[in-house]
Amino acid sequence: MNLEPRKPGEDEKSAARSLGLLFAGVTLPLYLLDQATKWAVLTHLEVDQAIVTVIPGFFSLVHWRNTGAAFSMLSDSNGFFIGLSTVALVVLAVLGWLGKFRDPLSRVGWAMLLAGILGNLTDRILHGSVVDFLLFNLHVPLAIFPNPWPAFNVADSCIFCAAALFLWQAFREPREDKAEK
Repeated sequence: MNLEPRKPGEDEKSAARSLGLLFAGVTLPLYLLDQATKWAVLTHLEVDQAIVTVIPGFFSLVHWRNTGAAFSMLSDSNGFFIGLSTVALVVLAVLGWLGKFRDPLSRVGWAMLLAGILGNLTDRILHGSVVDFLLFNLHVPLAIFPNPWPAFNVADSCIFCAAALFLWQAFREPREDKAEK
């Protein structure tokens, strides 16, 4: 998998091949992990009933449903998020095809973001809501967030990590500037 920065005018076939490899090597495995873990939750834990304590006072497995976005914002908006996710996937595909993800961090972020969006979109279509199951109690009481922290899933983690990679890349010095110094 070639993660070297793309040069302007780089061969489109090479760029598409690189993103195709990232899709196969990052997006697809993370999407499958997300769906496999959610399948395990769906088949072994009752919705809103079971709590499996993994690390007492810190980490548990649950089976919660979310029809909204992060922290259940805009609850009962499943149709809206199906449309938004579909548009986001199309935009990401077009941007990838146009070679807008030139550096390694944004390419991996692109692949992880696709995995996260696909994972939660699949839930919304198949189950009418997103399946959340990872519950951490950070013992940080905040007025706007419940304690314990809201439950999340592998797809949510992919979206968070992708955002972190995009931010990291945005604050890095461009390679051309480093070479000139």
